[in-house]
Amino acid sequence: MNPLPPALPWALGLLLVLAPRGREAGGEWGPTALPRPPPTHRVVEPDFREGYFEQLLDHFNFERFGNKTFRQRFLVSEKFWKRDEGPIFFYTGNEGDVWTFANNSGFIPELAAQQAALVIFAEHRYYGRSLPFGEWSTRRGYTELLTVEQALADFARLLQALRRDLGAQDAPAIAFGGSYGGMLSAYMRMKYPHLVAGALAASAPLVAVAGLGDPHQFFQDVSAVSGTGQAGPGWQCVRSSHSCPFFQDFEGQSPKCAQAVRDAFRQIKDLFLQGAYDTVSQEFGTCQPLSGLKDLRQLFGFARNAFIVLAMMDYPYPTDFIGRLPANPIGCDRLLSNNQRIEGLRALVGLVYNSSGTEPCYDIYLQYQACADPTGCGSGPDAKAWDYQACTEINLTFSSNNVTDIFPHLPFTEALRQQYCLETWGVWPRRDWLQTTFGGGDLRAVSNIIFSNGVLDPWARGGIRSNVSASVLAITIQGGAHHLDLRASHPQDPVSVVEARKLEATLIREWAEAARH
Repeated sequence: MNPLPPALPWALGLLLVLAPRGREAGGEWGPTALPRPPPTHRVVEPDFREGYFEQLLDHFNFERFGNKTFRQRFLVSEKFWKRDEGPIFFYTGNEGDVWTFANNSGFIPELAAQQAALVIFAEHRYYGRSLPFGEWSTRRGYTELLTVEQALADFARLLQALRRDLGAQDAPAIAFGGSYGGMLSAYMRMKYPHLVAGALAASAPLVAVAGLGDPHQFFQDVSAVSGTGQAGPGWQCVRSSHSCPFFQDFEGQSPKCAQAVRDAFRQIKDLFLQGAYDTVSQEFGTCQPLSGLKDLRQLFGFARNAFIVLAMMDYPYPTDFIGRLPANPIGCDRLLSNNQRIEGLRALVGLVYNSSGTEPCYDIYLQYQACADPTGCGSGPDAKAWDYQACTEINLTFSSNNVTDIFPHLPFTEALRQQYCLETWGVWPRRDWLQTTFGGGDLRAVSNIIFSNGVLDPWARGGIRSNVSASVLAITIQGGAHHLDLRASHPQDPVSVVEARKLEATLIREWAEAARH
Protein backbone atom coordinates (compact mmCIF):
# COMPACT_ATOMS: atom_id res chain seq x y z
CA MET A 1 0.00 0.00 0.00
CA ASN A 2 1.32 3.45 -0.89
CA PRO A 3 2.04 5.82 2.00
CA LEU A 4 -0.82 8.16 2.84
CA PRO A 5 -0.55 11.87 2.11
CA PRO A 6 0.00 14.00 5.23
CA ALA A 7 -3.09 15.53 6.81
CA LEU A 8 -3.57 19.21 6.08
CA PRO A 9 -4.09 21.61 8.95
CA TRP A 10 -7.66 22.09 10.13
CA ALA A 11 -7.43 25.74 9.09
CA LEU A 12 -7.53 24.52 5.50
CA GLY A 13 -10.51 22.29 6.22
CA LEU A 14 -12.96 24.02 3.90
CA LEU A 15 -11.83 25.07 0.47
CA LEU A 16 -14.52 26.86 -1.51
CA VAL A 17 -14.03 27.58 -5.19
CA LEU A 18 -15.71 30.94 -5.38
CA ALA A 19 -16.49 30.87 -9.08
CA PRO A 20 -19.97 29.51 -9.83
CA ARG A 21 -20.00 26.20 -11.65
CA GLY A 22 -22.49 25.01 -14.23
CA ARG A 23 -23.54 21.61 -15.53
CA GLU A 24 -20.63 19.19 -15.28
CA ALA A 25 -20.56 15.39 -15.19
CA GLY A 26 -23.65 13.83 -16.66
CA GLY A 27 -25.03 17.15 -17.83
CA GLU A 28 -23.38 18.15 -21.09
CA TRP A 29 -25.26 18.22 -24.36
CA GLY A 30 -23.00 17.06 -27.19
CA PRO A 31 -23.43 16.82 -30.94
CA THR A 32 -24.75 13.25 -30.70
CA ALA A 33 -27.13 13.97 -27.85
CA LEU A 34 -30.89 14.06 -28.04
CA PRO A 35 -32.26 17.52 -28.78
CA ARG A 36 -32.30 19.75 -25.71
CA PRO A 37 -35.91 20.18 -24.54
CA PRO A 38 -37.33 23.50 -25.67
CA PRO A 39 -37.21 26.28 -23.04
CA THR A 40 -40.93 26.18 -22.37
CA HIS A 41 -40.50 26.33 -18.59
CA ARG A 42 -38.39 28.29 -16.17
CA VAL A 43 -35.36 26.44 -14.84
CA VAL A 44 -34.14 27.38 -11.37
CA GLU A 45 -30.34 27.65 -11.50
CA PRO A 46 -28.73 27.25 -8.07
CA ASP A 47 -25.30 28.64 -9.10
CA PHE A 48 -23.40 26.02 -7.14
CA ARG A 49 -19.88 26.62 -5.88
CA GLU A 50 -17.62 23.62 -5.67
CA GLY A 51 -15.63 23.10 -2.47
CA TYR A 52 -13.43 20.54 -0.74
CA PHE A 53 -13.40 19.54 2.91
CA GLU A 54 -10.55 17.83 4.74
CA GLN A 55 -12.45 14.74 5.87
CA LEU A 56 -11.20 12.12 8.30
CA LEU A 57 -10.17 8.90 6.63
CA ASP A 58 -11.51 6.75 9.45
CA HIS A 59 -14.13 7.97 11.91
CA PHE A 60 -14.15 4.85 14.04
CA ASN A 61 -10.53 3.84 14.61
CA PHE A 62 -8.03 6.06 16.40
CA GLU A 63 -4.90 4.06 15.63
CA ARG A 64 -4.53 2.74 12.08
CA PHE A 65 -5.04 6.05 10.25
CA GLY A 66 -5.02 8.47 13.17
CA ASN A 67 -6.29 11.89 12.09
CA LYS A 68 -5.23 11.54 8.46
CA THR A 69 -7.64 13.08 5.98
CA PHE A 70 -8.76 13.15 2.36
CA ARG A 71 -10.47 15.84 0.30
CA GLN A 72 -14.22 15.37 0.14
CA ARG A 73 -15.97 17.35 -2.57
CA PHE A 74 -19.22 19.21 -2.03
CA LEU A 75 -21.39 21.78 -3.79
CA VAL A 76 -23.04 24.70 -2.03
CA SER A 77 -25.55 27.36 -3.08
CA GLU A 78 -26.44 30.37 -0.95
CA LYS A 79 -28.43 31.94 -3.79
CA PHE A 80 -31.83 31.47 -2.14
CA TRP A 81 -30.77 31.40 1.49
CA LYS A 82 -32.10 33.87 4.04
CA ARG A 83 -29.88 33.77 7.10
CA ASP A 84 -31.61 33.26 10.44
CA GLU A 85 -34.71 32.17 8.53
CA GLY A 86 -34.10 29.49 5.90
CA PRO A 87 -33.27 25.80 6.51
CA ILE A 88 -30.45 23.71 5.05
CA PHE A 89 -31.23 21.22 2.30
CA PHE A 90 -28.51 18.57 2.38
CA TYR A 91 -28.23 15.99 -0.40
CA THR A 92 -26.57 12.77 0.73
CA GLY A 93 -24.53 11.82 -2.32
CA ASN A 94 -24.65 8.32 -3.74
CA GLU A 95 -22.59 6.11 -6.03
CA GLY A 96 -21.26 8.60 -8.53
CA ASP A 97 -20.02 12.09 -9.33
CA VAL A 98 -21.84 14.66 -7.20
CA TRP A 99 -22.51 16.88 -10.22
CA THR A 100 -24.55 14.09 -11.82
CA PHE A 101 -27.00 14.16 -8.92
CA ALA A 102 -27.01 17.95 -8.61
CA ASN A 103 -27.83 18.27 -12.32
CA ASN A 104 -30.72 15.81 -12.01
CA SER A 105 -32.32 16.91 -8.73
CA GLY A 106 -33.87 20.21 -9.74
CA PHE A 107 -36.71 19.92 -7.23
CA ILE A 108 -34.25 20.73 -4.44
CA PRO A 109 -33.22 24.21 -5.71
CA GLU A 110 -36.84 24.87 -6.68
CA LEU A 111 -37.89 24.14 -3.13
CA ALA A 112 -34.94 26.12 -1.79
CA ALA A 113 -36.18 29.15 -3.74
CA GLN A 114 -39.60 28.75 -2.11
CA GLN A 115 -38.31 28.14 1.42
CA ALA A 116 -35.19 30.35 1.38
CA ALA A 117 -32.88 27.40 1.99
CA LEU A 118 -29.13 26.88 1.85
CA VAL A 119 -28.41 23.98 -0.52
CA ILE A 120 -25.55 21.49 -0.08
CA PHE A 121 -24.74 18.44 -2.22
CA ALA A 122 -22.13 16.19 -0.59
CA GLU A 123 -20.12 13.67 -2.59
CA HIS A 124 -19.87 10.11 -1.27
CA ARG A 125 -16.39 8.88 -0.36
CA TYR A 126 -14.70 6.72 -3.03
CA TYR A 127 -16.81 8.31 -5.81
CA GLY A 128 -16.25 11.19 -8.18
CA ARG A 129 -13.27 13.15 -6.90
CA SER A 130 -13.67 12.24 -3.22
CA LEU A 131 -11.00 9.56 -3.29
CA PRO A 132 -9.34 8.64 0.03
CA PHE A 133 -6.30 7.10 -1.69
CA GLY A 134 -6.34 8.88 -5.02
CA GLU A 135 -6.21 6.66 -8.09
CA TRP A 136 -5.49 3.67 -5.86
CA SER A 137 -8.81 4.04 -4.01
CA THR A 138 -10.76 1.30 -5.80
CA ARG A 139 -7.94 -1.20 -6.00
CA ARG A 140 -8.05 -4.28 -3.83
CA GLY A 141 -6.48 -3.54 -0.45
CA TYR A 142 -7.55 0.13 -0.39
CA THR A 143 -11.33 -0.21 -0.03
CA GLU A 144 -11.63 -1.02 3.68
CA LEU A 145 -12.95 2.47 4.51
CA LEU A 146 -15.82 2.26 2.01
CA THR A 147 -18.86 1.64 4.20
CA VAL A 148 -22.28 3.16 4.71
CA GLU A 149 -21.33 4.11 8.26
CA GLN A 150 -18.17 5.97 7.19
CA ALA A 151 -20.13 7.84 4.49
CA LEU A 152 -22.80 8.92 6.99
CA ALA A 153 -20.13 10.13 9.40
CA ASP A 154 -18.59 12.11 6.52
CA PHE A 155 -21.93 13.81 5.91
CA ALA A 156 -22.44 14.54 9.61
CA ARG A 157 -19.00 16.08 10.03
CA LEU A 158 -19.26 18.08 6.79
CA LEU A 159 -22.68 19.41 7.78
CA GLN A 160 -21.38 20.55 11.17
CA ALA A 161 -18.38 22.28 9.60
CA LEU A 162 -20.46 24.10 6.98
CA ARG A 163 -22.95 25.20 9.62
CA ARG A 164 -20.11 26.73 11.58
CA ASP A 165 -18.24 28.33 8.67
CA LEU A 166 -21.34 29.70 6.95
CA GLY A 167 -22.95 30.98 10.13
CA ALA A 168 -25.85 28.54 9.99
CA GLN A 169 -25.57 26.92 13.43
CA ASP A 170 -29.26 27.35 14.16
CA ALA A 171 -30.57 26.40 10.72
CA PRO A 172 -32.48 23.09 10.74
CA ALA A 173 -31.32 20.61 8.10
CA ILE A 174 -33.42 18.36 5.90
CA ALA A 175 -31.68 15.44 4.15
CA PHE A 176 -32.54 14.58 0.54
CA GLY A 177 -31.51 11.63 -1.58
CA GLY A 178 -32.57 9.34 -4.39
CA SER A 179 -32.09 5.58 -4.73
CA TYR A 180 -29.01 4.63 -2.65
CA GLY A 181 -28.76 8.32 -1.78
CA GLY A 182 -32.36 8.10 -0.57
CA MET A 183 -31.37 5.24 1.71
CA LEU A 184 -28.58 7.42 3.07
CA SER A 185 -30.90 10.37 3.68
CA ALA A 186 -33.19 8.11 5.71
CA TYR A 187 -30.22 6.63 7.57
CA MET A 188 -29.00 10.17 8.36
CA ARG A 189 -32.27 10.93 10.05
CA MET A 190 -32.05 7.65 12.00
CA LYS A 191 -28.37 7.91 12.95
CA TYR A 192 -27.99 11.68 13.44
CA PRO A 193 -31.44 13.04 14.43
CA HIS A 194 -29.75 15.89 16.33
CA LEU A 195 -28.26 17.10 13.02
CA VAL A 196 -31.08 16.32 10.58
CA ALA A 197 -34.70 17.27 11.32
CA GLY A 198 -36.22 15.19 8.53
CA ALA A 199 -35.52 13.38 5.29
CA LEU A 200 -36.96 12.87 1.81
CA ALA A 201 -35.93 9.38 0.69
CA ALA A 202 -36.97 9.05 -2.95
CA SER A 203 -36.99 5.56 -4.51
CA ALA A 204 -35.00 4.20 -1.57
CA PRO A 205 -35.03 0.36 -1.57
CA LEU A 206 -34.30 -0.04 2.15
CA VAL A 207 -36.03 -3.38 2.46
CA ALA A 208 -34.62 -5.12 -0.60
CA VAL A 209 -31.06 -3.91 -0.02
CA ALA A 210 -31.22 -5.12 3.58
CA GLY A 211 -31.54 -8.62 2.14
CA LEU A 212 -35.27 -8.94 2.80
CA GLY A 213 -37.95 -9.96 0.33
CA ASP A 214 -38.23 -12.13 -2.75
CA PRO A 215 -35.00 -12.36 -4.83
CA HIS A 216 -37.10 -12.67 -8.02
CA GLN A 217 -39.20 -9.57 -7.32
CA PHE A 218 -36.97 -7.01 -9.03
CA PHE A 219 -36.90 -8.66 -12.45
CA GLN A 220 -40.56 -9.52 -12.08
CA ASP A 221 -41.24 -5.82 -11.68
CA VAL A 222 -39.01 -4.84 -14.60
CA SER A 223 -41.09 -7.27 -16.65
CA ALA A 224 -44.29 -6.12 -14.93
CA VAL A 225 -45.55 -9.70 -14.74
CA SER A 226 -47.48 -8.39 -11.72
CA GLY A 227 -49.67 -6.52 -14.18
CA THR A 228 -51.93 -3.91 -12.61
CA GLY A 229 -52.37 -5.06 -9.06
CA GLN A 230 -53.56 -2.59 -6.47
CA ALA A 231 -51.32 -0.64 -4.13
CA GLY A 232 -50.91 -2.06 -0.67
CA PRO A 233 -52.65 -0.66 2.39
CA GLY A 234 -51.17 2.54 3.78
CA TRP A 235 -49.89 3.90 0.46
CA GLN A 236 -50.69 7.53 -0.27
CA CYS A 237 -51.42 7.28 -3.94
CA VAL A 238 -51.05 10.69 -5.53
CA ARG A 239 -53.43 10.45 -8.45
CA SER A 240 -57.02 11.30 -9.35
CA SER A 241 -58.63 7.92 -8.68
CA HIS A 242 -58.56 5.70 -5.59
CA SER A 243 -56.34 2.88 -6.78
CA CYS A 244 -52.71 2.80 -7.84
CA PRO A 245 -51.92 0.16 -10.46
CA PHE A 246 -48.46 -1.28 -10.09
CA PHE A 247 -45.72 -1.51 -12.64
CA GLN A 248 -46.68 -1.19 -16.28
CA ASP A 249 -43.35 -1.60 -17.99
CA PHE A 250 -42.77 -4.26 -20.68
CA GLU A 251 -45.63 -6.63 -19.86
CA GLY A 252 -47.79 -3.56 -19.37
CA GLN A 253 -47.10 -2.40 -22.92
CA SER A 254 -48.81 -5.41 -24.47
CA PRO A 255 -48.73 -9.22 -24.35
CA LYS A 256 -47.08 -9.12 -27.79
CA CYS A 257 -44.19 -7.10 -26.40
CA ALA A 258 -43.47 -9.53 -23.56
CA GLN A 259 -43.74 -12.55 -25.84
CA ALA A 260 -41.44 -10.98 -28.41
CA VAL A 261 -38.77 -10.44 -25.74
CA ARG A 262 -39.08 -14.05 -24.58
CA ASP A 263 -38.89 -15.27 -28.18
CA ALA A 264 -35.72 -13.29 -28.86
CA PHE A 265 -33.92 -14.67 -25.83
CA ARG A 266 -35.11 -18.20 -26.60
CA GLN A 267 -33.88 -17.98 -30.19
CA ILE A 268 -30.45 -16.83 -28.98
CA LYS A 269 -30.24 -19.76 -26.58
CA ASP A 270 -31.39 -22.26 -29.21
CA LEU A 271 -28.80 -21.00 -31.70
CA PHE A 272 -26.07 -21.31 -29.05
CA LEU A 273 -27.10 -24.87 -28.30
CA GLN A 274 -26.84 -25.62 -32.03
CA GLY A 275 -23.37 -24.06 -32.14
CA ALA A 276 -24.57 -21.29 -34.47
CA TYR A 277 -22.54 -18.64 -32.64
CA ASP A 278 -21.78 -16.62 -35.77
CA THR A 279 -25.49 -16.26 -36.51
CA VAL A 280 -26.14 -14.76 -33.10
CA SER A 281 -23.12 -12.47 -33.37
CA GLN A 282 -24.24 -11.23 -36.78
CA GLU A 283 -27.93 -10.73 -35.96
CA PHE A 284 -27.32 -9.13 -32.55
CA GLY A 285 -24.33 -7.16 -33.77
CA THR A 286 -21.54 -8.04 -31.34
CA CYS A 287 -18.03 -6.75 -31.98
CA GLN A 288 -16.41 -10.00 -30.89
CA PRO A 289 -17.17 -13.50 -32.16
CA LEU A 290 -19.18 -15.50 -29.63
CA SER A 291 -18.66 -19.02 -28.36
CA GLY A 292 -19.55 -21.01 -25.27
CA LEU A 293 -21.70 -20.54 -22.18
CA LYS A 294 -19.57 -17.68 -20.81
CA ASP A 295 -20.38 -15.52 -23.82
CA LEU A 296 -24.04 -16.54 -23.69
CA ARG A 297 -24.34 -15.47 -20.07
CA GLN A 298 -22.56 -12.19 -20.79
CA LEU A 299 -24.82 -11.49 -23.77
CA PHE A 300 -27.92 -12.21 -21.70
CA GLY A 301 -26.70 -9.97 -18.88
CA PHE A 302 -25.83 -7.22 -21.36
CA ALA A 303 -29.30 -7.29 -22.91
CA ARG A 304 -31.17 -7.64 -19.60
CA ASN A 305 -29.33 -4.62 -18.22
CA ALA A 306 -30.75 -2.44 -20.99
CA PHE A 307 -34.28 -3.31 -19.89
CA ILE A 308 -33.42 -2.29 -16.32
CA VAL A 309 -32.18 1.12 -17.46
CA LEU A 310 -35.25 1.70 -19.64
CA ALA A 311 -37.60 0.75 -16.81
CA MET A 312 -35.90 3.00 -14.28
CA MET A 313 -35.61 5.95 -16.67
CA ASP A 314 -39.20 5.82 -17.98
CA TYR A 315 -39.58 9.59 -17.71
CA PRO A 316 -42.17 11.55 -19.74
CA TYR A 317 -39.50 13.70 -21.42
CA PRO A 318 -35.94 13.19 -22.80
CA THR A 319 -33.21 12.84 -20.16
CA ASP A 320 -29.45 12.46 -19.93
CA PHE A 321 -29.21 11.00 -16.41
CA ILE A 322 -28.09 7.45 -17.25
CA GLY A 323 -27.27 7.93 -20.90
CA ARG A 324 -29.34 9.95 -23.33
CA LEU A 325 -32.83 8.56 -23.59
CA PRO A 326 -36.01 9.73 -25.32
CA ALA A 327 -39.26 10.37 -23.51
CA ASN A 328 -40.98 7.20 -22.28
CA PRO A 329 -38.22 4.95 -23.66
CA ILE A 330 -40.12 1.76 -22.89
CA GLY A 331 -41.62 1.04 -26.26
CA CYS A 332 -41.62 -2.21 -28.17
CA ASP A 333 -41.94 -0.63 -31.58
CA ARG A 334 -38.25 -1.22 -32.25
CA LEU A 335 -38.62 -4.87 -31.39
CA LEU A 336 -42.02 -5.58 -32.94
CA SER A 337 -41.31 -3.73 -36.18
CA ASN A 338 -38.61 -6.26 -37.05
CA ASN A 339 -39.66 -9.73 -38.15
CA GLN A 340 -36.30 -11.09 -36.96
CA ARG A 341 -36.63 -11.14 -33.19
CA ILE A 342 -32.89 -11.09 -32.43
CA GLU A 343 -32.37 -8.12 -34.70
CA GLY A 344 -35.36 -6.47 -33.04
CA LEU A 345 -33.83 -7.06 -29.62
CA ARG A 346 -30.60 -5.54 -30.91
CA ALA A 347 -32.51 -2.40 -31.92
CA LEU A 348 -34.32 -2.15 -28.58
CA VAL A 349 -31.19 -2.40 -26.41
CA GLY A 350 -29.63 0.17 -28.75
CA LEU A 351 -31.68 2.81 -26.93
CA VAL A 352 -29.23 2.32 -24.07
CA TYR A 353 -26.02 1.15 -25.73
CA ASN A 354 -26.21 3.07 -29.00
CA SER A 355 -28.26 6.19 -28.31
CA SER A 356 -26.19 8.16 -30.83
CA GLY A 357 -26.90 5.62 -33.56
CA THR A 358 -23.24 5.68 -34.60
CA GLU A 359 -21.92 2.51 -32.95
CA PRO A 360 -21.31 -0.21 -35.56
CA CYS A 361 -21.44 -3.05 -33.03
CA TYR A 362 -21.79 -3.91 -29.33
CA ASP A 363 -18.73 -4.65 -27.22
CA ILE A 364 -20.67 -6.69 -24.70
CA TYR A 365 -17.77 -7.06 -22.26
CA LEU A 366 -16.77 -3.40 -22.35
CA GLN A 367 -20.25 -1.87 -22.33
CA TYR A 368 -21.57 -4.15 -19.60
CA GLN A 369 -19.44 -5.52 -16.78
CA ALA A 370 -20.89 -8.28 -14.61
CA CYS A 371 -20.44 -7.57 -10.91
CA ALA A 372 -21.98 -8.17 -7.48
CA ASP A 373 -24.98 -6.05 -8.49
CA PRO A 374 -27.05 -7.86 -11.14
CA THR A 375 -28.89 -4.59 -11.83
CA GLY A 376 -25.63 -3.11 -13.10
CA CYS A 377 -22.53 -1.41 -11.67
CA GLY A 378 -21.67 0.76 -14.66
CA SER A 379 -18.03 1.19 -15.64
CA GLY A 380 -14.88 2.88 -14.41
CA PRO A 381 -13.70 3.52 -10.83
CA ASP A 382 -17.22 4.35 -9.58
CA ALA A 383 -18.38 0.92 -10.76
CA LYS A 384 -15.58 -0.76 -8.83
CA ALA A 385 -16.51 1.11 -5.67
CA TRP A 386 -20.15 0.06 -6.01
CA ASP A 387 -19.10 -3.53 -6.71
CA TYR A 388 -17.19 -3.53 -3.42
CA GLN A 389 -20.20 -2.15 -1.54
CA ALA A 390 -22.38 -4.86 -3.09
CA CYS A 391 -19.86 -7.36 -1.75
CA THR A 392 -20.01 -6.10 1.82
CA GLU A 393 -23.15 -4.36 3.15
CA ILE A 394 -25.41 -3.80 0.13
CA ASN A 395 -27.46 -6.92 -0.69
CA LEU A 396 -28.48 -7.25 -4.32
CA THR A 397 -28.91 -10.99 -4.84
CA PHE A 398 -31.58 -10.68 -7.51
CA SER A 399 -32.22 -13.40 -10.10
CA SER A 400 -34.26 -13.71 -13.26
CA ASN A 401 -35.89 -17.09 -13.94
CA ASN A 402 -37.97 -16.80 -17.15
CA VAL A 403 -41.02 -17.89 -15.16
CA THR A 404 -42.07 -14.83 -13.18
CA ASP A 405 -40.21 -12.54 -15.59
CA ILE A 406 -39.44 -12.27 -19.31
CA PHE A 407 -35.68 -12.72 -19.03
CA PRO A 408 -33.36 -15.73 -19.32
CA HIS A 409 -32.58 -17.86 -16.30
CA LEU A 410 -29.68 -15.94 -14.70
CA PRO A 411 -29.38 -16.83 -11.01
CA PHE A 412 -27.39 -14.73 -8.56
CA THR A 413 -27.69 -16.48 -5.22
CA GLU A 414 -25.99 -15.70 -1.93
CA ALA A 415 -23.58 -18.57 -2.56
CA LEU A 416 -22.62 -17.16 -5.97
CA ARG A 417 -22.22 -13.73 -4.42
CA GLN A 418 -19.93 -15.07 -1.71
CA GLN A 419 -17.77 -16.87 -4.24
CA TYR A 420 -17.49 -13.80 -6.48
CA CYS A 421 -16.72 -11.42 -3.61
CA LEU A 422 -14.04 -13.64 -2.12
CA GLU A 423 -12.35 -14.01 -5.50
CA THR A 424 -12.66 -10.35 -6.49
CA TRP A 425 -12.20 -8.44 -3.25
CA GLY A 426 -11.19 -11.01 -0.65
CA VAL A 427 -14.23 -10.17 1.50
CA TRP A 428 -17.18 -12.10 2.86
CA PRO A 429 -20.58 -10.32 2.60
CA ARG A 430 -22.47 -9.54 5.81
CA ARG A 431 -26.02 -10.08 4.65
CA ASP A 432 -27.77 -9.08 7.87
CA TRP A 433 -25.67 -6.02 8.71
CA LEU A 434 -27.95 -3.28 7.33
CA GLN A 435 -30.93 -4.83 9.05
CA THR A 436 -28.99 -5.03 12.30
CA THR A 437 -27.74 -1.45 12.03
CA PHE A 438 -30.74 0.38 10.59
CA GLY A 439 -33.68 -1.97 11.09
CA GLY A 440 -34.48 -2.91 7.52
CA GLY A 441 -38.18 -2.24 7.21
CA ASP A 442 -38.78 -1.85 10.95
CA LEU A 443 -39.02 1.91 11.37
CA ARG A 444 -41.30 2.14 14.39
CA ALA A 445 -38.75 4.16 16.37
CA VAL A 446 -38.14 6.65 13.54
CA SER A 447 -39.78 9.99 12.74
CA ASN A 448 -39.93 12.63 10.01
CA ILE A 449 -39.11 10.66 6.86
CA ILE A 450 -40.91 10.69 3.51
CA PHE A 451 -40.51 7.56 1.38
CA SER A 452 -41.62 8.29 -2.18
CA ASN A 453 -41.86 5.70 -4.94
CA GLY A 454 -43.03 5.78 -8.54
CA VAL A 455 -45.40 3.18 -9.88
CA LEU A 456 -43.17 2.66 -12.95
CA ASP A 457 -40.02 2.10 -10.90
CA PRO A 458 -38.90 -1.53 -10.52
CA TRP A 459 -37.22 -0.60 -7.22
CA ALA A 460 -40.46 0.56 -5.63
CA ARG A 461 -41.54 -2.72 -4.04
CA GLY A 462 -38.13 -2.99 -2.38
CA GLY A 463 -38.84 0.17 -0.41
CA ILE A 464 -41.22 1.38 2.27
CA ARG A 465 -44.73 1.08 0.83
CA SER A 466 -46.96 1.81 3.82
CA ASN A 467 -47.23 4.65 6.27
CA VAL A 468 -45.37 3.72 9.44
CA SER A 469 -46.63 6.59 11.59
CA ALA A 470 -47.99 10.12 11.31
CA SER A 471 -44.52 11.37 10.38
CA VAL A 472 -43.04 8.40 8.49
CA LEU A 473 -45.03 8.44 5.29
CA ALA A 474 -45.12 6.48 2.04
CA ILE A 475 -46.09 8.39 -1.11
CA THR A 476 -46.79 6.52 -4.33
CA ILE A 477 -46.58 8.46 -7.59
CA GLN A 478 -48.72 7.20 -10.44
CA GLY A 479 -46.83 7.48 -13.72
CA GLY A 480 -43.55 8.05 -11.88
CA ALA A 481 -40.24 6.32 -12.64
CA HIS A 482 -37.05 6.28 -10.52
CA HIS A 483 -37.15 9.30 -8.12
CA LEU A 484 -39.05 11.44 -10.63
CA ASP A 485 -40.11 13.73 -7.77
CA LEU A 486 -36.49 14.85 -7.24
CA ARG A 487 -36.18 16.03 -10.83
CA ALA A 488 -36.92 19.61 -11.84
CA SER A 489 -40.46 20.60 -12.72
CA HIS A 490 -41.28 19.98 -16.36
CA PRO A 491 -44.34 20.68 -18.54
CA GLN A 492 -44.67 16.95 -19.24
CA ASP A 493 -44.81 15.99 -15.55
CA PRO A 494 -47.85 13.90 -14.61
CA VAL A 495 -50.24 15.60 -12.20
CA SER A 496 -49.35 12.96 -9.62
CA VAL A 497 -45.73 14.11 -9.25
CA VAL A 498 -46.80 17.75 -9.07
CA GLU A 499 -49.10 16.86 -6.18
CA ALA A 500 -46.41 14.69 -4.56
CA ARG A 501 -43.95 17.59 -4.57
CA LYS A 502 -46.56 19.86 -2.98
CA LEU A 503 -47.09 17.36 -0.17
CA GLU A 504 -43.35 16.90 0.30
CA ALA A 505 -42.84 20.68 0.40
CA THR A 506 -45.54 21.09 3.05
CA LEU A 507 -44.08 18.39 5.30
CA ILE A 508 -40.52 19.68 4.90
CA ARG A 509 -41.60 23.21 5.81
CA GLU A 510 -43.42 21.92 8.89
CA TRP A 511 -40.44 19.87 10.06
CA ALA A 512 -38.02 22.77 9.57
CA GLU A 513 -40.26 25.20 11.43
CA ALA A 514 -40.80 22.76 14.29
CA ALA A 515 -37.04 22.23 14.61
CA ARG A 516 -36.51 25.98 15.10
CA HIS A 517 -38.81 26.14 18.09
